[in-house]
Amino acid sequence: MLLVPGLIAAACGHLAELAYGQIVAVRASDFTVPAASFTTLIGPNGSGKTTLLAAIAGLHAPVAGRVEVLGNDPAKVRARLALVPQSTQVSPGLPVTVREVVSMGRYASLGLLGRFRPPDRAAVDGAIERLGLTDLVDRHLEELSGGQRQRVFVAQGLAQDRDMLLMDEPLTALDGPSTAVIEQVIADERAGGRTVVVTTHDLAEAARSDHVILLAGRVVAEGPPDAVLRGPVLSDAYQSQIVEVDGRLVFDDPAHAGSIRHVHVDRAAGTHPHS
Repeated sequence: MLLVPGLIAAACGHLAELAYGQIVAVRASDFTVPAASFTTLIGPNGSGKTTLLAAIAGLHAPVAGRVEVLGNDPAKVRARLALVPQSTQVSPGLPVTVREVVSMGRYASLGLLGRFRPPDRAAVDGAIERLGLTDLVDRHLEELSGGQRQRVFVAQGLAQDRDMLLMDEPLTALDGPSTAVIEQVIADERAGGRTVVVTTHDLAEAARSDHVILLAGRVVAEGPPDAVLRGPVLSDAYQSQIVEVDGRLVFDDPAHAGSIRHVHVDRAAGTHPHS
């Protein structure tokens, strides 16, 4: 696996293969997630991003090789991980309020009596404030916009107060204010010494991370953004989805057509404009 001198890994895989029955989602691959860093998992649709995130979360065991998280089997350290799903994976019609959803993040820590203590209430209140949800605490999920719902689930993850924060495409199709709030949360968590792992389709977002793992049914490459988000490397993963227009590489992903956050990688310099 790719380790640089002095690098402490929060998660790593050695020849890890992930499958659903006979269907292999991620072929045997090595990878490393540096501790106290912001890592993005990026690749085309069906490349294995969500599956690898689930393996790191201890929800999907490899069929070959091994995955280690915080020096152990992921299933054994699940209590130290917070997983934030896409808001689109959760029915907005659930009859629960914003405060109730965020409070669910504390359920595993409540102890035998299941009663909220002052630290639990403080964690919930703090997460609500950080995600800008104070004025929405009594609203039901079905009353919220997609961006607001995503912020609710990120707040639920923060309320858990875990060592690693794992998020599945938290910025996809969000409004500007919600994007800014969640990006600030990612920056603050990293600055606070936590490890943040995010799946994304967004090259600009990946360019702002510390470490990138590029997937295409296997780990194609990993390392700093400048080493991974380059034309020849991206072409290996995206193939026909990377096209050249006026001397620039354009990320042509039909699943995200019309999104200005998914375009333009300069072939010569390997730079990534922040849209």
